[in-house]
Amino acid sequence: MALTLDGKLVVAISSRALFDFEEENQIFEQGDDRAYMQLQRERLDIPATPGVAFSLVKKLLAFNETPSQRVEVVILSRNDPVSGLRVMKSAAHYNLPIIRCSFTRGEAPWRYLKPLHANLFLSTHLSDVRAALDAGVPAAQVYPRSAHASEAHPGEVRIAFDGDAVLFSDEAEQVYQAQGLTAFQQHEMDKVAQPLPDGPFKPLLVALHRMQRANIPHMRIRTALVTARSAPAHERAIRTLMDWNIEVDEAMFLGGLDKGEFLREFEPDFFFDDQTGHIESAARHVPSGHVASGVRN
Repeated sequence: MALTLDGKLVVAISSRALFDFEEENQIFEQGDDRAYMQLQRERLDIPATPGVAFSLVKKLLAFNETPSQRVEVVILSRNDPVSGLRVMKSAAHYNLPIIRCSFTRGEAPWRYLKPLHANLFLSTHLSDVRAALDAGVPAAQVYPRSAHASEAHPGEVRIAFDGDAVLFSDEAEQVYQAQGLTAFQQHEMDKVAQPLPDGPFKPLLVALHRMQRANIPHMRIRTALVTARSAPAHERAIRTLMDWNIEVDEAMFLGGLDKGEFLREFEPDFFFDDQTGHIESAARHVPSGHVASGVRN
């Protein structure tokens, strides 16, 4: 019988999202890929330091410390295969049980997401993120200069999501952009009993909710909705989650307040938002990724 990843939470991640390769990447960005490859060869036995998404990956893989292997992490990278060897050796150094990888030497790796049945793709390349979202895979551009995750919750994966254009569609956001706040609030009151259409990250929330209900004794998942909505528009968002039969642990309706300091207190392993302004604010405090979807993008 062929091996399958069906039923697992599959996270695909680029090497720069998992490890800090910013110094090496500067050489690559100068257009000298041969010098970049040579530097990676010279550092083959020097483990890379953890990157922005390292904490998220490490904690998710900890769910596999039971007979049930619930999580699969796959590296999808634009590195060449030899440079990729350093990536895999770095993963082994940190005891990350990652066994699957794809190195494409500059070609877009997102096309391998569908065969993997990926639930999430994290990359520093905006073009790959956009292509993944167009293909129906939850994806975010990792900000490599983001703050790293707090170490205060070793037994808990904490993930925070924006609402419109992330968990939900951008239907309401389109009204806000075209007609302003008053029209947006009225639109949401008029449609309060009608669930919002699915957004690009609903499949990830569903997969996380399934893991939450599995009741793994040594690891937990805690989720938060962190949105610029405020009352009365909060009700439709909550009713939508109820219609999906999904619970989030926290919901913050901030009415346009800066999200960064609230996220600092929540201490997520990752935060997803569709607006670059929110991500730039959040990245000063927590690991953050830009979801390039919706009318704002």
